[in-house]
Amino acid sequence: MWQAKKTRQGGYAAKLSGELNIYNAAKLKDELMAVLERCTSLSVDMSEVSELDTSCFQLLVQAKKECAKAGKDMRITAHSPAVLEVLDLYGMESYFGDPIILTTATDR
Repeated sequence: MWQAKKTRQGGYAAKLSGELNIYNAAKLKDELMAVLERCTSLSVDMSEVSELDTSCFQLLVQAKKECAKAGKDMRITAHSPAVLEVLDLYGMESYFGDPIILTTATDR
């Protein structure tokens, strides 16, 4: 579900995968907040996320806000169809400031 490695500039590159839902939200929050405490920036690859529910989406929004308060950068570098669906549902496609490749319904 969560893999993070330190980069040369003091940032972290993380990869989230699988089901990000209420059943693993507490664990994800602990891991995410621990990384945020010790990093200068966070880049999150979400290309392998198969499910993203509201609880975990709220964690990502909270993490982005915490980074902004601390003067740190957080961005999502890849978006699975499940992630794109949630971003679209909440109208948050531009919130994370990440490049998103939008497809038509026939492309999905």
